[in-house]
Amino acid sequence: MATKHNQILEHINSLPIGHKISVRQIAKDLNVSEGTAYRAIKDAENKGYVSTIERVGTIRIETKKKENIEKLTYAEIVNIVDGQVLGGREGLHKTLNKFVIGAMKLEAMMRYTEAGNLLIVGNRVKAHELALEAGAAVLITGGFDTDEYVKKLADELQLPIISSSYDTFTVATMINRAIYDQLIKKEIVLVEDVLTPLEKTVYLTVKDQVAKWHEYSQETMHGRYPVLDENLKVAGIITAKDIIGVSKTTPVEKIMTKNPITASGKISVASAARMMVWEGIEVLPVVDDNNKLQGIISRQDVLQALQMIQRQPQVGETIEDIVTNQFIDSREAKLENSYRFSVTPQMTNSIGTLSYGVFTTIVTEASNRVLRSHKKGDLIVENITIYFVKPVQIDTVIEVQPKVLETGRKFGKVDVEVYQEGNVVGKALLMVQLIDR
Repeated sequence: MATKHNQILEHINSLPIGHKISVRQIAKDLNVSEGTAYRAIKDAENKGYVSTIERVGTIRIETKKKENIEKLTYAEIVNIVDGQVLGGREGLHKTLNKFVIGAMKLEAMMRYTEAGNLLIVGNRVKAHELALEAGAAVLITGGFDTDEYVKKLADELQLPIISSSYDTFTVATMINRAIYDQLIKKEIVLVEDVLTPLEKTVYLTVKDQVAKWHEYSQETMHGRYPVLDENLKVAGIITAKDIIGVSKTTPVEKIMTKNPITASGKISVASAARMMVWEGIEVLPVVDDNNKLQGIISRQDVLQALQMIQRQPQVGETIEDIVTNQFIDSREAKLENSYRFSVTPQMTNSIGTLSYGVFTTIVTEASNRVLRSHKKGDLIVENITIYFVKPVQIDTVIEVQPKVLETGRKFGKVDVEVYQEGNVVGKALLMVQLIDR
């Protein structure tokens, strides 16, 4: 039977888009405490079912698909620009396609304004009216209001009019930054994106006998399967090692490994890879919050996903992308593996020197490159020791020289030295786990 928490989530998920949600009403409708209702609503917000807006409340929004994650709802715009909703609250759940800055004559402005747009403009009431009639929402900058008839029109058309105290340039920058962040999130491949779903997963139940394992093994040529109870919850894992010398009539429940390592579909593929490498496992059951099986992910699935990520063009640049794109092979250096690197303003701390986090990225990237020249595959840093000798100033060029001290089938040890004008400014020693492709 589903818990009260899950019953509330299912109830929220069944509500129509745009429906306003309150803790008190949920508690009354489902006969639960307000504390339980509050926690479930917060969980629903984390899952993307609802959005909470100051001075408006919590509303049911359309759950975004990953391929459309870069699109924002008007509800999210309110939060981003710290806005106040003047009208059209019923349309806050809608998604905007693009925003238009109204810094031109009215006639020209309307040529660029279409349905699904957000017009960012000052206190130009006629522009507010025409934008709404064209099917666009309006964001008024400078903290200005609009006329009452425009607010009524917004309510009728269910298109929000939002007022923000920020200027036009600032709100456009804030919205652009939010879209940019969403693009970065879009690139992160999650376990749920690459798993083998439940309907295609081969599994055993606690009531099955070992003979079933032999039957599946011959069909699939695999030897590791999740074991489920009557509620489809993961009760254990059975492998080829477990059935050695065991009678085919033995119940699976007696020889399986109980409380196996599982993963959530919401974790990144990189996190799954780390778990599988460190624990030495080939198949990972993927479960929901109730430990019900959603599917499985194999080490091969993880490696294919990691390789796919590396081949994809970056749409939204992270700090790590900015750092690694600065790497240039140093042809002048006598050493075989040496890289030059320019320190840009984004890589510095508040006093204008290279930040610790960026330095860590530099030595990790250098280690990655030098190990790939020795052995194909990906690496996961297990331990890193960093020594800072001198501060590195903004706009300087540094030389990064990694050296492989030791390498094996599944591990590597790399020493990295960083020079500026021939002087050592930092050192690092990395121990890494290697993942064969």
